[in-house]
Amino acid sequence: MSEIFILLLIGLAAGLLSGLLGIGGGIIIIPMLVGFLGYTQKDAQGTSLGLLLLPIGILAVMNYYKAGYINVKAVGIMVITFVIGSYLSSKYVTSLPDAVLKKIFAVFLLLYAFKLLFGK
Repeated sequence: MSEIFILLLIGLAAGLLSGLLGIGGGIIIIPMLVGFLGYTQKDAQGTSLGLLLLPIGILAVMNYYKAGYINVKAVGIMVITFVIGSYLSSKYVTSLPDAVLKKIFAVFLLLYAFKLLFGK
């Protein structure tokens, strides 16, 4: 029962922060699944990607679209390479050791944090 409660809290936190800041999967869901529930990095990434399928984001997308904050042309262009990139990278990442993947993920988060903190 506690796992279900933690998953509900993770989902709520990711949903709130996704709508507020446009973040969720990599910055909220994955670290929480690993830290609070002991998921492996691969399990957390796969679970996060499963969560982010169409039914999850559609309501937030509708609100942003109605408010005029979605560039439909940009979405259409990026979706093509996003699908290709996520497919190719997921084929590669599943062969990496979990420890290596965690380090790559940590470096990405650190670099992004420094950019946010010290960038323009």
